[in-house]
Amino acid sequence: MEKPTNQYSRSFLYIAIIFVAVLMISNTVAVKIFQFGPFFFPGAIIIFPISYIFGDILTEVYGYHASRRIIWAGFISMIMMSFFYWLVQILPAAPFWPNQGAYEAILGVVPRIVLGSMAGYFAGEFTNSFVLSKMKILTGGRWLWTRTVGSTVVGQAVDTSIFVAIAFGGTIPSGALITVMISGYLAKVAVEVVLTPATYIIVNKLKKAEGIDVFDIGVNYNPFGLK
Repeated sequence: MEKPTNQYSRSFLYIAIIFVAVLMISNTVAVKIFQFGPFFFPGAIIIFPISYIFGDILTEVYGYHASRRIIWAGFISMIMMSFFYWLVQILPAAPFWPNQGAYEAILGVVPRIVLGSMAGYFAGEFTNSFVLSKMKILTGGRWLWTRTVGSTVVGQAVDTSIFVAIAFGGTIPSGALITVMISGYLAKVAVEVVLTPATYIIVNKLKKAEGIDVFDIGVNYNPFGLK
């Protein structure tokens, strides 16, 4: 049985806060691309996969209805972050402050990064939540690992391809672009697989503490259906 929205617990609130914080940090550090062996990754790779894990937890425990609200909260936060980075950028720099170029080089490209991230995030997160929700119904709530990994495989494919194409398309060679895309995708899925035991522990503790285990039978999967 699903709790009314106004009765969500502190645990739900904390998970939501972490989810949004991870999202905003990811968009700030994504401007740097680093090399690890033969692979190239955007800086966000070290933290962004956590958002998918918490997205899985939200959908698994509280249902698609609750997850949809948090996905929108993250989306709006990203828009606000991008706007204020841009606003600060266009303010006249003090004559004694020599770092305007550095600010523009790092945060000045955030609007494009955020545009790619918003498009990828919106499509990827809702795909991830939808797949996990449907798989939970199909499996009768068994085999949690199949839906956490399965939903990530699909959701991250959507997210990563859209994000990399918009954020870096035309700015780096096509070969490097494909390498970044594939490397990022594989790394994100690998993080999900590695952290599956931790996901099991958190999900089980939350279900026991909250006394709920939502199955989204008959739910409206429209991403814009917030009422």
